[in-house]
Amino acid sequence: MRLRDRLLIHLAPFFAALIIRLLYLCIRPEFIGEEYPRSFWRRGEQVILSFWHDQLLLMVMGYHGPKAKVLISPSKDGELIARTISYFGQEAVRGSSSRGGRAAFKEMIKLAEEQVDFVFTPDGPKGPRHELKDGVMQLARLTGRPVVPWAFACSSGHRFKSWDRFLLPSPFGRGVFSFGEPVYFSKEEGAERFRERLQEAMRLNQERAEARLEEFGVSAV
Repeated sequence: MRLRDRLLIHLAPFFAALIIRLLYLCIRPEFIGEEYPRSFWRRGEQVILSFWHDQLLLMVMGYHGPKAKVLISPSKDGELIARTISYFGQEAVRGSSSRGGRAAFKEMIKLAEEQVDFVFTPDGPKGPRHELKDGVMQLARLTGRPVVPWAFACSSGHRFKSWDRFLLPSPFGRGVFSFGEPVYFSKEEGAERFRERLQEAMRLNQERAEARLEEFGVSAV
């Protein structure tokens, strides 16, 4: 690894974590639907949290559960993300649908007995944008855990011209973290029907976050 890359890997996560904390303090965050995951946490049960890749930046600040492990790509960018979330006490399981996904998935199955939540961006790492891939569905099927849709919307910010239109919230706007009703896999319905139900649940939860912003007279970015 070149010196520049080594410096980036070691220094960038610290500053990224600092920026995340500062942005969170400046956006006037609100939480809706948090009673859904909290009902499981109170019983000592764990969930699978699922949100879209473009909303990744501030989600670590929106998690108030006991402990989570996040599926992250084994790429260089994934290493930066993994090191960044470690500043918030969260751990990464390295893998994706295109690189190392099977190994990461096997590790998650082994970890399923632990008292940790799992966090997925089911359209990552390369899209298509806001379309579910198989990983989150297979984990729900094999573990029996509920999938709780999770979304973030903000009133001001910048969207990059990346495949996911990655969202960078601006300071001093409003932000809403929304949790949706849990979705369970049913053996009777099959994988495709579950995909449709979860896709719809995530869409409705995103609309719920955006509708909350509209109640304040602002629109989502």
